[in-house]
Amino acid sequence: MGECFQTLNLTNAYLFAAALQDEEICRNVLEIALNKRISRVKAHVEQVLFLDSEFKSVRFDVYASDEEEVSYDVEMQNDDTKNLPKRCRYYQAELDVTSLRPGEDYQQLKPGYIIFICSFDPFGKGRCQYVFEEYCKEADIPLGDETQKIFFNTNGTDTENVTPELLHLFEYLKQSTEEVAVRHQDEKILKIHERVKYLKRDRKLEAGYMTMEEYIHQEAERRAKLMAESMAESMAESMAESMAKSMAESMAESMAASRVAQNILALLEDLGTLPDQTKERIAKEQNEDVLSAWLKLAARADSIEEFQSKM
Repeated sequence: MGECFQTLNLTNAYLFAAALQDEEICRNVLEIALNKRISRVKAHVEQVLFLDSEFKSVRFDVYASDEEEVSYDVEMQNDDTKNLPKRCRYYQAELDVTSLRPGEDYQQLKPGYIIFICSFDPFGKGRCQYVFEEYCKEADIPLGDETQKIFFNTNGTDTENVTPELLHLFEYLKQSTEEVAVRHQDEKILKIHERVKYLKRDRKLEAGYMTMEEYIHQEAERRAKLMAESMAESMAESMAESMAKSMAESMAESMAASRVAQNILALLEDLGTLPDQTKERIAKEQNEDVLSAWLKLAARADSIEEFQSKM
């Protein structure tokens, strides 16, 4: 089961994207990350449920542009999918296609930054940031295409080479609490924290997170079911095919029901202490329709008593 919404840190891609939909917060994060003044940005979030072939990630891209016509693509990355360099190439192409109108000269292409904030070291050198530009190998001449690919490692060790404000942002991303927010009295970090607190009070946003988590787990269960059925088919020579498929379906349904029940309990934890009898009833329920109804009820309820009275 995914994390409880109320305990999420800003390294969570869903919460990060929601926070940066606020253009002031987006500007603050970009200013800290790039260590430069940005007067104003326009931001929008491309929330794409991007499931790769091995079911590793969900993509939440934050696209922004400033008054100087610079484009930014920012993404929080927690899983080392080993494909970030090629994804940078693809994302830069997306930015370029959208910034150049038909008939315009190539000189009209906006400068662009592709930014990954990683909770791991993408290149294994221990650095807090890796900045890539296009250069000539032989003469060390910059290509001048005005693009940068930047990878931040929130666990980097070369702290003397980055700004204190960036290190504070790294701290806050990993532990998005009041204590960390006020530690250095950085105005930008305090504004980001206020936004995070506001978002965590939004029950619709919380329900959206739980729905996304449920979908991801259901998709995982679906794939597990397909795998189990495939195994069952290969066992058909030594076992009755109908028995094998029945076992696979039963296992998959049980796992799916358990996952939804855990999501319901996670939502209800925010409302107070749930009686053991109610917990047991939720945990034992196997009917998908009943569990789905309870999940929606838990997302809307304002108290444990309200949930119990309506379940």
